[in-house]
Amino acid sequence: MSDAVHSAIQSTINDNDVVLFMKGTPVFPQCGFSSVVSQVLDHLQVDFESVNVLEDNDIRQGIKDFSNWPTIPQLYVKGEFVGGCDIIKEMFQSGELQTYLREKGVIEAA
Repeated sequence: MSDAVHSAIQSTINDNDVVLFMKGTPVFPQCGFSSVVSQVLDHLQVDFESVNVLEDNDIRQGIKDFSNWPTIPQLYVKGEFVGGCDIIKEMFQSGELQTYLREKGVIEAA
């Protein structure tokens, strides 16, 4: 991964409390896994930045190298890699995601 791609990814993560690297957009997801994570965040009323990795192959591969995680989508909260679709879905179903997001100050306590 080039320094420019690494810097662009790091900057996006630093500049936004919640970032979802996904295929497509929240309005028009282009894979089921990206759609699931986007819907979970919408359901929890999380304000998040999305990055459509299909628009830039360098970012698409770069985010995998950056996180050392082989799949997309990838969710970052307050600079920390949280996981992909399966992890986010499990965390949501168990209530762990809601607790985590409250602790990070991303959503308000119920």
